[in-house]
Amino acid sequence: MLDKRKIRLMTRAAIYEKEYGEEDLKITSYYKKDYSSLNTWITLIWVTAGYILLGGIIFLCFGESLVEGLTIMRLLFLAAVALALYLALMILYGIGAGNFYSKKHIRAKQRVKKYLRDISRLEKMNKKKEINRS
Repeated sequence: MLDKRKIRLMTRAAIYEKEYGEEDLKITSYYKKDYSSLNTWITLIWVTAGYILLGGIIFLCFGESLVEGLTIMRLLFLAAVALALYLALMILYGIGAGNFYSKKHIRAKQRVKKYLRDISRLEKMNKKKEINRS
């Protein structure tokens, strides 16, 4: 006879494995602080690369007009503005990425915990069924 609870647990476990399983297990293999810090650094590196590329594109487009009347004061002003924008961007992305990846780790850990609890229940059901057969 089919056990509806067992079928539901097996179905829920299979759906979890298909949708989240592999990624969640990778995420939870790190401590939350390590996972959050690593991915925040990766995000900041990519933001830096994008900022440099954007600066290069802007220089290619408007470089001639910028260089024409260039003085030391204007150069210092442009450098200060570029540095201030870069620092603001890094702070915003750093805080945002830290929060995002911390929450992502928490959600993954909760899903893994629920999955392991379901697997444990299935094992207990199987053992109970084997004992009853004997």
